[in-house]
Amino acid sequence: MNLKQLGYFVAIAEEGQITAAARRLHISQPPLSYELAQLERELDTQLVRRGPRGVALTDAGRLLYERATRILAMANATAREVSSLGKGLTGTLCLAVAHSATGLAPGQRLAELAARHADVSLELREGGVPEVIELVASGIAEVGVVRTPFPTQGLRCRYAPAEPLVAVMPPDLERGRELEVGLAELDDVPLVCDRRLAPQLPATPFCLTDDERTTCSCAAAGLGVGLVPQSLLAVCDTGPCFIKALVERDLWSRAAVIWKADRSLSPLAERAVALLGELA
Repeated sequence: MNLKQLGYFVAIAEEGQITAAARRLHISQPPLSYELAQLERELDTQLVRRGPRGVALTDAGRLLYERATRILAMANATAREVSSLGKGLTGTLCLAVAHSATGLAPGQRLAELAARHADVSLELREGGVPEVIELVASGIAEVGVVRTPFPTQGLRCRYAPAEPLVAVMPPDLERGRELEVGLAELDDVPLVCDRRLAPQLPATPFCLTDDERTTCSCAAAGLGVGLVPQSLLAVCDTGPCFIKALVERDLWSRAAVIWKADRSLSPLAERAVALLGELA
């Protein structure tokens, strides 16, 4: 089993047809069918079920697809890093950003890379905090931007200042004072928040999301009062909603730039970390 075979198999899995995968790979169908058969023989298991309209992955095929996409991503990341170490500030930086930190990164902070270095490009990956940490830990992304709380083992971190949690209030659900509101004052309204925040609240929210930007969208639609980090408002349309800071400082959080503690950063990643700074 080699990287070429894995790339072929990923194309078949994503296209759902050997003919379509062959077109995507710019090869003819017979060699692709041969490589798939060779892979199944080598692994001694059936990876796809062939039908009149295409192919469907078996359980073994789904497992191989999941692993193959990660292996290929790691191989590409390794090639980028090795090339970057040899050439300086050139190549592609893979940056992973948590949904809750998109108000702080990448934005204009990395614009200097494009402005000053024509041979630099950016590959941006997004996900929840656990997904971003996994991308950094696996080496797929050299640098990540996450939000507390998160496990720091094996990571180096550069923290931003603490920022308030804010309530995004539809006009008919406005509570509290002019600029602030306490959780006790929100007892009688439906709350919308990210799943990671929910355990810190005294009561179960009405709606849980996987992305704080969705939380803002729900609040703007009048579904409930959304609770999000203040910096996220820079990238969200909150419509006619009122914005008030929560008085509970124990719910404040900090964004952080992270990278692997046991791995040397490429010159490009080092420059990106310097530009991101403390995300202030």
